Amino acid sequence: QEEKKQLTLKVEELERKLESTSAQNIEFLQVIAKREESIHQSQLRLEEKSRECSSLARQLEMAIEDAKRQVEQARERAVSRERAAQSKVLDLETQLSRSKTELNQLHRSKEDAERRYESRLQDLRDRLEQSESTNRSMQNYVQFLKSSYDNVF
Repeated sequence: QEEKKQLTLKVEELERKLESTSAQNIEFLQVIAKREESIHQSQLRLEEKSRECSSLARQLEMAIEDAKRQVEQARERAVSRERAAQSKVLDLETQLSRSKTELNQLHRSKEDAERRYESRLQDLRDRLEQSESTNRSMQNYVQFLKSSYDNVF
């Protein structure tokens, strides 16, 4: 009877440990779910920013084409009105220079944004890997508890 009583106490203790571990597992699962949601939201933001970059690139290309058309029109007018056209050409060259400066700034901004997004993506990948590692570790621990529990009985 004493031995049975001791075994019953051990079983109760193991059941309490199992309940505690189950509670921890639920907490870990909630943390993982939150992290996965965070990753998902970050991926959505990344996709949105990528679309914005694509839109800005298209707008930039249209602006360049528009600037090229304007320059060509100015050159055609230069043939017919030499004096007036010379001042217009100077104005257009200044505008083209500004457009190129803006284009370079946009290129730099785009490259900076791409670097930031790549950094964020790598960070998200690292977090996902860490979450997966934690999940595997918890699964191994649960498996260990199951086998320990099986061995006890």
